[in-house]
Amino acid sequence: MRFNPFGSELSTADRVVPPTGFTANLTVLTSAAMAFLAVFALALSLASGRLADRWSEALARSATIRISAPPDQMETQLRAVLDALETTPGVASYRAMDEGEMRKLLDPWFGPDLPVDTLPLPKLVELTETGQGIDAEGLRLRLAAEAPGAVLDDHTRWRKPLIAAASRLRLLGWLSLVLIGGAMAGMITLAAQAALAANGQVIRTLRLVGAQDAFIAGAFVRRFTKRAGAGATLGTALGMAAVAALPAADAAGGFLTGLGFTGWGWLWPLALPVLAALVAFGATRAAALRMLRGIR
Repeated sequence: MRFNPFGSELSTADRVVPPTGFTANLTVLTSAAMAFLAVFALALSLASGRLADRWSEALARSATIRISAPPDQMETQLRAVLDALETTPGVASYRAMDEGEMRKLLDPWFGPDLPVDTLPLPKLVELTETGQGIDAEGLRLRLAAEAPGAVLDDHTRWRKPLIAAASRLRLLGWLSLVLIGGAMAGMITLAAQAALAANGQVIRTLRLVGAQDAFIAGAFVRRFTKRAGAGATLGTALGMAAVAALPAADAAGGFLTGLGFTGWGWLWPLALPVLAALVAFGATRAAALRMLRGIR
């Protein structure tokens, strides 16, 4: 049977755990800090996923043909390449880059004062593939026969490492979420154990008058779950505000300016307080039952 000397079972159980003290502050602050960090880990994971999709889409259906030939053969081979692309299945569009575009490509490496006109630069032809794609090997063989100075680059060597890097960043973000959850569970467990140890005499007295371990443990579970949920709510709100203050995605800034949430992605952080409360529930219950078995 359960003992209820204070009028109601809920109020009796809640009196077992002090409403204030270092355990309360520790639980709230730990939950808030971990939720704050979890928001950024979640933002990193989602941003990495978007980055991998964007890089894959940007490079998957594009290719470049570089023509390196003596000056007197350059226009002839350029025309041969364009004629070959005209009849190649899977080519949606193609165009030869002019000197202005070449200068823009080289500016980040050599600066804006590079004398493009005096350098023997190759000709570049940019092409876009249709959904079915092109037969890269077949096009390479045809170019080798009709324009020996033309080399096809389908961006495979660039696309695969970039997508792999973005995927590993996403995995790192999810791993960080798991580690944050584990650290929070450990801190809450320590706080619950400290509260149980501090109330050891009260627990012994309750047992003497018939209180069961499940009843006593329930007091700690409810109190620490509420504290963890409240702290995680505060940390999540601060984390979302901090993410919202980050610079918006920008072509020049690249990935670092795109770290954040978009659209429905803003709903994901709202699950963090619930997850924090579940972690606190499980950690506190396990710690309370284990400690109560050791208190006689």
